[in-house]
Amino acid sequence: MRRPQRRLHPPCHRAGDDAALLLVRTHRLPSDSIASWALPEDPKAAGQARELVRRQLAAWDLPDLVMTTELVVSELVGNVIRHAKGPLRVRLLRSRTLICEVSDGSLTTPLIRRSAPTDEGGRGLQLIAALCQRWGTRYTANGKTIWTEQAMTG
Repeated sequence: MRRPQRRLHPPCHRAGDDAALLLVRTHRLPSDSIASWALPEDPKAAGQARELVRRQLAAWDLPDLVMTTELVVSELVGNVIRHAKGPLRVRLLRSRTLICEVSDGSLTTPLIRRSAPTDEGGRGLQLIAALCQRWGTRYTANGKTIWTEQAMTG
């Protein structure tokens, strides 16, 4: 008596459709490549964030990133003050790229708006998208983190 042939897939199955391989290499950043600050929920926090970023990028000898990073962090901190809630935290990570993170206690998703020429606001995330290689939102147990990534030029 002949046994029925067992197959791993149906005869019409195309090879390669159901397999994926993911390789990840992670590494811990040295402590001198991370800067983190808690900021008050106050309109003055944007100015404080710009000053902290300016000092840190000078310490890392990244003068070419100062202007863009100041604008990015100012916009993100300003959005927290206007639209979200604390606690407010800013973090810079220096690796192959410069990562700027602004965290808050809100779960509100930031959205890029289309602004009319006469609108006084609503262009911040458009600026961030234009100035940074990538940006996104990561949710945590206590809120969210909006992150941006810039190429290292210095």
